[in-house]
Amino acid sequence: MRVNGFIISLVIAIILAYFFPTALQELPVNLITNIGIGLIFFFYGLKLAPEELKLGFLNYRSHLLIQFSTFLLFPLLTFLFIPLFEGGIHSELWLSIFFLGVLPSTVSSSVVMVAIARGNLPTAIFNASISGLIGILVTPLWMSFFMAKSGDFDFLSILYKLFLQIVLPLILGLLLQQYFGKNARKYSRELGYFDKSVIVLIVFTSFSNSFNSGLFEIVKIIDLLKIAGIVILLFFSMYYLLGFLCKRLGFNLKDTITAKFCGTKKSLVHGSVMVKIIFGASASVGIFLLPIMLYHILQLLVITFFAEKYRKRVSLENT
Repeated sequence: MRVNGFIISLVIAIILAYFFPTALQELPVNLITNIGIGLIFFFYGLKLAPEELKLGFLNYRSHLLIQFSTFLLFPLLTFLFIPLFEGGIHSELWLSIFFLGVLPSTVSSSVVMVAIARGNLPTAIFNASISGLIGILVTPLWMSFFMAKSGDFDFLSILYKLFLQIVLPLILGLLLQQYFGKNARKYSRELGYFDKSVIVLIVFTSFSNSFNSGLFEIVKIIDLLKIAGIVILLFFSMYYLLGFLCKRLGFNLKDTITAKFCGTKKSLVHGSVMVKIIFGASASVGIFLLPIMLYHILQLLVITFFAEKYRKRVSLENT
């Protein structure tokens, strides 16, 4: 279940969902995934190291830029693509792109990539951790602007569900950290396998519902190519725009690496959890997961390449 293994697992899950969309109908999949989601964030609370957060706390300029780009600049960029979709802001395809845009940053992969590139690791840890917490409020709030009128979106109800499935387990994990935190960090890799297994299950069930309903039969190939193209444009636009802003703000190389890596990332974990809570067992869930999965694969592949380039550059500057 390394990075490539996880991507392959996601692809296999979609293929299996296509050929066997009713395979898990007899199982209480909804209950299993709900428990799995709670455990993901419980373990996250256990693994969160307060001393590492304190180290990165004072670098406020980087924090402001990263959170500004994650929750404001990225969503606003998606507005440029509204004319490409029939129905504009009411199009599910554009809403799926917008949903990607309002998601928080990743946690583990942001930190790992910044560490490889030798960026500002304490700042990366702080921002990756705080981003997920901000997203619990900001992501559904953004979505409510476009979906509240449809009658399918109850902001307070969704906030309550997010609190029960994310915030409460996270707080419980933090409270128990003094007893189990050391072991949770020791077995972080093994716990990561569990996280990914839950995400694969969510992806399988979501796409099963979509294939079962015939949703993808009415989505044209040109639309899927359009989504893929937009995902690529969004990533590189954000990456180079953040580079420009870092230069204008006079960031040093380590802070620039951190801002570009954390500010462009989007969390598949939070996306999978939130799409399940917001849309439930709706057939549309597969459509909303598609841009997130494409973006997840792209960000891992491209940021890995850039991280290696920055690592060499930092090494040269230090010699």
